[in-house]
Amino acid sequence: MEGFRAQADRTARLLQATPGWQAVQALLPDYDSETVEAILREAAAFAVTELAPLNAVSDRQGCRIVDGRVKTPAGFAQAYRRYAEAGWLGMDLPEAHGGQGLPLTLQAACLPLFERGCVSMMMAAGSSRAACHLLAAVAEPALAEEWIGQLLAGEWTATICISEPDAGSDVGRIRTTAAQGSDGLWQINGVKSWISFGDHDLASRIGHCLLARTGKTAGTAGLSLFLVPDRMDGKTNGITVQRIEEKMGLHGSPTCILGFDGARGWLLGEEGRGLHALFHMIELMRLQTGCQGLGLASASADVAEVYAQDRKQGGPADRPPLPIAQHPDVRRQLSLLRRQTEVTRAAILESAARMDLARLSADEAERAQMRDFSAFMLPMIKTFGAEAGFDVSNRAMQVMGAAGYTKEWPVEQHLRDSRVMTIYEGTTGIQAIDFLTRRLWRDQGRGLAVFERLMREGIAAASADCPAAASAAEAALAVFLAMAAELSALQGDPEAALYRAEDYMRCAWAAVTAWMALRLE
Repeated sequence: MEGFRAQADRTARLLQATPGWQAVQALLPDYDSETVEAILREAAAFAVTELAPLNAVSDRQGCRIVDGRVKTPAGFAQAYRRYAEAGWLGMDLPEAHGGQGLPLTLQAACLPLFERGCVSMMMAAGSSRAACHLLAAVAEPALAEEWIGQLLAGEWTATICISEPDAGSDVGRIRTTAAQGSDGLWQINGVKSWISFGDHDLASRIGHCLLARTGKTAGTAGLSLFLVPDRMDGKTNGITVQRIEEKMGLHGSPTCILGFDGARGWLLGEEGRGLHALFHMIELMRLQTGCQGLGLASASADVAEVYAQDRKQGGPADRPPLPIAQHPDVRRQLSLLRRQTEVTRAAILESAARMDLARLSADEAERAQMRDFSAFMLPMIKTFGAEAGFDVSNRAMQVMGAAGYTKEWPVEQHLRDSRVMTIYEGTTGIQAIDFLTRRLWRDQGRGLAVFERLMREGIAAASADCPAAASAAEAALAVFLAMAAELSALQGDPEAALYRAEDYMRCAWAAVTAWMALRLE
């Protein structure tokens, strides 16, 4: 419990140092510091009692197919139901749809605690929550009401169903087809792959938010979005589990290949606008990925710090050995892994708060600026939150030496579980392309301009108390702005620019890191 409670307290302190959250609190005064701390501590307690006991067990047991259906690790179904019943699944859903109507910032503050508890089970919760937001935005009202209610109750779940054997990031090559029947429903035929919790025993019904081709138009313009349940009218709906993947990590999360043979479903949104509609779900799941990485980074950092205090080695031979935490190189490594963890936490909280302001502000110009800023930050939050999960676990293992490499300690599982996070929900390369071509070129740097303004405000506020850190942040910002100008000038040579897209995004994250570090001083 101590590590989870400490994480909750760190999060509460960082929220108070987050200007975006201060602006949200001004609009929603009910969420004062005392209320926020209580919510975070309840989240920590739930993660400890209901989720954490499942983590190592699920890693050992994994998932398997029994009589054509996926069986998940022991305890998953009960914990998932309790998670939903406690209201955590619908924290940030509007009250009109049965949610609690809390700010997204608080959901993003609590989520790393749950991900730390059992990241593989939370894969099901994450897609179901995101599907609720999607359905609220684009589904017919009756369909949305029925499904959101059942999803929030934990009775049903939902997946995001995009990839195919020959169409991963290149969604324009999707071959799954949909044709409308005489009853108004659509019949889906094709194969989908890499579907997390594509089948399971957590709930009685699974809805697949699925992209399929509805016309002869090539590329993404021919794609439409559907809700395709595994059961229709009490019967199976033409969906079969072909296999589940044998993976390096996330053993408790079944990654399925699904066959659709005349499966019936409902059109969501406009025909031919499926990818656009699906981004209601994708954006939330990319933020979730950052929170996944942060949760595992938080856990690994805590383990390394405790181990380094307890493990005694070195010092004069005629005296008791010293805790390795006192050795300079270990101190350096502990400082680096803690800094990476807390910078990531600060960035996620700031981004989520600005996403709230994009919805809550009474000023349309400010709402537009906050949307631009959020779009600018999201590729980095996804990428570097995911990287923090792996990097901090890797460094924690180095601090612990051979002990960290064994299953006696949880760090090796955190490392395995986190490795995929820079791959799914859009690889690092895909995020970098988005960051360059959309956020800089297409948006003409609007999000960058808001970022520069907010960062300069942060530097000015910190310059008196932390002059060295403020100076370092100013220098990092200058380097990034120079590279942005250079890449902006390369629009006429996209091949040369795309070759440097990841470097450009990493340069931006260096500036974000220097900005967020001001809050850690």
